[in-house]
Order: sequence, then C-alpha cells, then structure tokens
Amino acid sequence: MIIDIRPMKKSDIDDIFRNYTEQKWHKPKQVIEKYLENQNNGFLYMFIAGYNDDVAGYTVLYPDTGVGSFAFQKIPVISDFIVFEKYQRKGIGNMILDQAERKASELSDKVQLCVGLHSGYGSAQRVYFKRGYMPDGTGVWWNNAPLEQYADCKNDDELVLHLIKDLRKK
Repeated sequence: MIIDIRPMKKSDIDDIFRNYTEQKWHKPKQVIEKYLENQNNGFLYMFIAGYNDDVAGYTVLYPDTGVGSFAFQKIPVISDFIVFEKYQRKGIGNMILDQAERKASELSDKVQLCVGLHSGYGSAQRVYFKRGYMPDGTGVWWNNAPLEQYADCKNDDELVLHLIKDLRKK
C-alpha cells in the first residue's frame, strides 16, 4: 500500500465528492472547491492522502483562524479531518495528521482542533486522544460558542470539544 500525502489538486475535487456521496454523507462541492482556491491563495494547507487513483482522506490546516478558544493566540487549527470509510484502519489518518502537525510545528509550538461529541466522531476522538490531544479546558462548545452550564443543546455536528496538543512533547 503506497499512500501519498500531498497538497490538493483540481482533480481531487471529484474524487472527494464521489467518496462523500458513496458513504451517503453530504458535503457541498463548493466547500471542496473553496478549499482548493484558499490553498492556492496561501490561506490554508491541504493534506490529501492519495491512494492509487483515489483520495483516501484529507485534512485542512489553517495557520490562524481567529476563532475558537485560542482565537488570539495564533495557534494553527486542524479542521475537516476525514478518512473515507473504505480506507479506514490502514494508518492513513495518522499519516495525514503527521504531515499536518509537522507543518503546524513550523508555525507554532501548539496545534488545536475540535471534535464532535456524538458517536459518529468516536473514531476521530480515539485517534486524537492517542496522539496526545487534550481538552483545552473551555468545556463544550455549541454553534461556535462555549455552552453555558445547564444550557440546552442539540447533539449535532455543532456540539464539539476543543482540543490542543503541545507539539514540543514526544
């Protein structure tokens, strides 16, 4: 198995969209196209896992989003991490994250991300904790804001926990 972790190219858009469709997940094609545009303009880094003639997964690294629990500390953010189901359990996710963290370490001593709390994110949660990501102490967030104690919420993709990793620790 040869996996090539590389920047996104135009031909990846259709592969990514097809893989989302095959596993019955909805991701607007415009979002994927915007990733390529923003990568080409230097606003973010894409890490594509190429496997044969397909895209097995990817993630996005934002050098500085200006949002989240560390908005003013200029800590890079890993976002939209996915390994398509047919390619899971082959170490591809760790390969993608290795490259994203390597790039983040050129920009900062830390990297952050957020993960959903419902069971659909269970695999990602386990990967992040095994890799040394820890809750940042701001509690649960919902709709891009900290959720107040005892507040009502919906267990959807917007209910997340922010995690941080010290890149200097091995």
